[in-house]
Amino acid sequence: MKKKIMIACSLVLVLCVLTKIFGYRNSSINQPVVKTDLPDVKQELKNEDFTSLNFANELVPTGNKRIDGKMKLAINANSFKNLQTHQLHQRAEVWFPIIEPILKKYGIPEDFKYVPLIESGMKRGQYSPKGAAGLWQFMPQTGRDYGLTVNSNVDERMNVRLSTIAAAKYIKDLYKQFNSWTLAAAAYNGGEGRLWRQIKSQKQDDYFKMKLNRETGKYVYSLISMKEVIEHPEDYGYKIKNARRLLALKD
Repeated sequence: MKKKIMIACSLVLVLCVLTKIFGYRNSSINQPVVKTDLPDVKQELKNEDFTSLNFANELVPTGNKRIDGKMKLAINANSFKNLQTHQLHQRAEVWFPIIEPILKKYGIPEDFKYVPLIESGMKRGQYSPKGAAGLWQFMPQTGRDYGLTVNSNVDERMNVRLSTIAAAKYIKDLYKQFNSWTLAAAAYNGGEGRLWRQIKSQKQDDYFKMKLNRETGKYVYSLISMKEVIEHPEDYGYKIKNARRLLALKD
């Protein structure tokens, strides 16, 4: 009897050991770990989902093939793959600390700090064939209207601080006219008179739904894509050591 009990116990013990061995072999502990490249995942999501993209907290409407297509084109245009340069980030690092506090003082959303990157590439001495000049690309008369001295001897459009103050005042006036920051940005690019005519003729005041000339029609998309590239450089192929220094200054 004792011998039978000992045999039975031995069999139970062997079964327990075998169960543990096979259990461990089939557990997740011994499975190969799959590492996920988070930037790649984030980039993949961005390519398909623009629900979080906005300009001055005005969201880009998604689910529209035309709008999504324009947004993709704008983001791709400013990726490192296409630009092959870090100069935009370097210039932003120099001028954002001057521009940001001025915009804040005048109640202008910080997203407008990307306007000079689109307008002039943040090159201070930039002149356009049409006569616009400086980081903010003011036309001579518009500069004068907003307090800048522009004559044959002095051109304050080249003064970053003074031209930013003028730009903040101008953008504030545009917002009062259109009651929309995206439309204010569009008017900054294409002129308020032209934009008003388009609003009236199209009976539409949503920038993303309007049919505008090529430059103004892609302007806000370019601003949003520049914002993405500057704030999330690693997602678009840039390698920036101190990317956080380019974000808006905090109190």
